[in-house]
Amino acid sequence: MSLANSLSLVLAPPHPAGRPFIYAGAGVALLGGLVLGSWLFWLGTAFTLFCLYFFRDPKRVPPARHDLVLAPADGKVVLVGPAIPPAELEMGDQPRWRVAIFLSVLDVHVNRSPVQGRISRISYRHGKFMDASLEKASEENERNALRFDLPDGRDLACVQIAGLVARRIVCTVHEGDRLMAGERFGIIRFGSRTDVYLPVGVKPLVLVGQTMIGGESILAELA
Repeated sequence: MSLANSLSLVLAPPHPAGRPFIYAGAGVALLGGLVLGSWLFWLGTAFTLFCLYFFRDPKRVPPARHDLVLAPADGKVVLVGPAIPPAELEMGDQPRWRVAIFLSVLDVHVNRSPVQGRISRISYRHGKFMDASLEKASEENERNALRFDLPDGRDLACVQIAGLVARRIVCTVHEGDRLMAGERFGIIRFGSRTDVYLPVGVKPLVLVGQTMIGGESILAELA
């Protein structure tokens, strides 16, 4: 990656969900600098800079093909294997390939649509906040599940999963919305995981340990 690309990633404007944290940090820094002392100023400044980095929302360019499933988030692939989609999405009990992407606090946390399609169902379920890299986090952690109906009649699930540090899942779309592949649909604050359940019969093209770029990396081909 060139220096210009690296700087554009680090200095990308923040996602709107991060503004309350950025403003709060800046307020603490201002209060510390004017009233309470330099230690609070530096603490507020450090927190503000961290939030600017964490909530960065860089521009992504999806591949110019409509028969692909893209990574919905940045991070590392931690699970690839058959699994049953969340029951609340009513996608049946037939196992299908699942790809789980773990996001560390250093990754971009903006979630992007893995396919072009219509969101037919969104279901939020409260749960635990265990380490999101664990397999059982899919079942036990707090999550927000989305069902995408593809133009050819097939369906796909994308699940935002809270992690050990994450305490807030933000979803900015609604049932009935139509999204293009790579289009933003939410963000998870401070460490998390995103699972994709591929359409029946579609196999993944990625392996555990690979690094994904949300909205650009290819998970599978639909054809």
